[in-house]
Amino acid sequence: MTAASLRSQSAKDLAQMARQNGVRGWHSLKKEDLIRALEAIARERPNKSTAASNCGVPSPDGNAGKTPGVGITGYFTPSNAQRNLAELQEKLAMLKNLAHTRGIASLSPTKDDRLVIMVRDPYWLHACWDLSQNSVDRAQAAMGQRWHSAQPTLRLYRTLEAGSSKFEREIAIHGGVSNWYVDVSEPPASFRMEIGYLASDRTFYALARSSTVQTPAAGTSDAIDENWADVAQNVDKIYAMSGGYSVQGTSRELQEMLENRLGRPMGSPMHTRYGNGAGGPSSIELMNLAVDAEVIVYGATSRNAHVTLKGTPVQVRTDGTFSAKLKLPEMRHVIPIVATSADGLEQRTVILAVERNTKVLEPVIRDVTIRKP
Repeated sequence: MTAASLRSQSAKDLAQMARQNGVRGWHSLKKEDLIRALEAIARERPNKSTAASNCGVPSPDGNAGKTPGVGITGYFTPSNAQRNLAELQEKLAMLKNLAHTRGIASLSPTKDDRLVIMVRDPYWLHACWDLSQNSVDRAQAAMGQRWHSAQPTLRLYRTLEAGSSKFEREIAIHGGVSNWYVDVSEPPASFRMEIGYLASDRTFYALARSSTVQTPAAGTSDAIDENWADVAQNVDKIYAMSGGYSVQGTSRELQEMLENRLGRPMGSPMHTRYGNGAGGPSSIELMNLAVDAEVIVYGATSRNAHVTLKGTPVQVRTDGTFSAKLKLPEMRHVIPIVATSADGLEQRTVILAVERNTKVLEPVIRDVTIRKP
């Protein structure tokens, strides 16, 4: 590998080559860092030009079979023919690497192709798929010559109220991966996806289609979290946002995938008997339930404005947005939000009224009868 040939590649191709060559932290490296890492790997491997000498390629001093490019003085003086041969071998190796990365990896061997969408928050979807090699082979045969320019692609559709779908955009994905995060907008909204191969002439061969999911409304406390926890820690929440506890229910594919991964049934304890109540009446204990509440106020103004909330200054970020969290005791709350321009000449006020009214219902004790065989 030469620096010139590596720079001619895209950052995505360089990242894929680095991953296949075992470069640590390849997913976070920039293009120049990837080039340096691949050059270092190339220097550690035997020079490919020595293999050419065994094929009868003449060296600069006219002797075939000797190490090419090494003269009497010991300095490396490659000829144009040897340089062209080395570049050709390098390009062939890159083409082989690209050919191996064209396939879309499966999560696990399966007979059925499936594409599953999970809702992470109002603005992000997580797509996971299981695809068999036979389906990829069928796509290659069906696309013919178009296969050589085909790119693994996700297609995003917005589901409208009438039941029809509106095409949103295409997301090119790397070969060899089995999941992808997709950003969406204007929550709440319903989406579905397709996965397949997109050719340069816009011909698309679909391998699998997902069910429809709906993102929640924006403005919940999740929107200000800076990091996502692991899926296993928030699986019940993700399952619920993906329609698991709705009247229609979630897709069978999503439920099966989560149950296989976690080794337990998905759903509420009333349907799955999973949890402390599964052991029968002897394991039931009196429960305490205490609930408190907070309210998050957020908005946007001029980035140089001065903002107060109930008379208390609120920090305005560089993009003009601001947010604040307030306790919400039992009463009606009137919250004035005042923004004043930097020069003090203009002032705008918004009054937010919120009322908390909490009701505690009588507990329900269910009679669980254990039938003896």
